[in-house]
Amino acid sequence: MHDPFNNLKQVMKETVFKDVSFSDERKNAVKETINQNPSPFHSWKIETIIAILVAIQHTPMHGYAISTHLFQKNDLIFQNKEGELYTLLHLLENKSILTSKWDGDKKYYTLTSKGKKHLAGYRQDNVKRDLSLKQLIEEVSF
Repeated sequence: MHDPFNNLKQVMKETVFKDVSFSDERKNAVKETINQNPSPFHSWKIETIIAILVAIQHTPMHGYAISTHLFQKNDLIFQNKEGELYTLLHLLENKSILTSKWDGDKKYYTLTSKGKKHLAGYRQDNVKRDLSLKQLIEEVSF
């Protein structure tokens, strides 16, 4: 079974957090909280997730740059709760939709091939939806 904390554990071993440890009680409390919500993506809009994938599709970006990009696109979902962006990035990383790499004190996120497939699939569905809507509008217009 896939360990959802695998990436986090690896990063902790490579950074200043390598000496940090958690008690079994704390680990179990975190796992219990995660298991209470089996679909952690439910609270984010698909458009927000797609905006993140689009932002990093060509150039790796760190969290603050992604946050700034979303604000510039008028997606204010993470305004005053920027920490949730990092939760989402971590979840997307655990789903192998994106990957990350530390460069100095910043963690840069990159789209994986799986993430590129998701983005392409989303765009294809939108094209189909747009064509269908266009046809409907044309039919109604005549």
